Amino acid sequence: MLELKNISFNAENESGEKEILKNINLKIDNSFVVITGPNGGGKSTLAKIIAGIIAPVSGQILLDGEDITHMSVTERANRGISFAFQQPVHFKGLTVYDMLGLAAGKKLGINEACDYLSQVGLCARDYINREINSSLSGGELKRIEIASVLARSTKVSIFDEPEAGIDLWSFGNLIRVFEKMRKESGGTIIIISHQERILNIADRIIVLGGGTVSSEGTKEEILPQLLCTVDSGCRVLADTAREENQ
Repeated sequence: MLELKNISFNAENESGEKEILKNINLKIDNSFVVITGPNGGGKSTLAKIIAGIIAPVSGQILLDGEDITHMSVTERANRGISFAFQQPVHFKGLTVYDMLGLAAGKKLGINEACDYLSQVGLCARDYINREINSSLSGGELKRIEIASVLARSTKVSIFDEPEAGIDLWSFGNLIRVFEKMRKESGGTIIIISHQERILNIADRIIVLGGGTVSSEGTKEEILPQLLCTVDSGCRVLADTAREENQ
């Protein structure tokens, strides 16, 4: 169980200090959760706070009852939290095979490593010995990073807009990966996304806007609100194109 208590976060901008998150309170059990909402609502900020990449100005984070609020990224990773960045980083000199082994915490057999790559739509023989550097496209890096999260098999797996930089065919394959994770994972999967196909496989949807939770519930309860048109007067997500550039 992941629990957030009164989480707040401020950031500096040209006008001074801006409140990004305002007293967020959430309980997330072992389920498939999608956090969505308009541009600038604080979604990625919240994900980074859970992972320990940035620290809240106030509030508390509990994982299975343990206070992890002041733990580092490494300490949280050791507790079972993984994070896949919206823009994956490069690791010059590190091969894909080595990265998957590091993620798994053990030496993987070639067949095991290749299976993780196959799950994200990469031909293993073309990638297993590639260095994780600028020779790989953004979409390739994203899929390799997702494969490393699969290899890690953590309590809480966080994906920040995993569809960013992914071509249409790969996106379809990505949905299948998440569907498989949803069925087989005993942990919590948290995805930051506005994509309807990802929202449609969620157990729960959390809508974040203006730094607060505007609504939360099952996809049957929340998704119809998100798919309404502006003319109907229902709540809508921000323009998709703007979200993709967030």
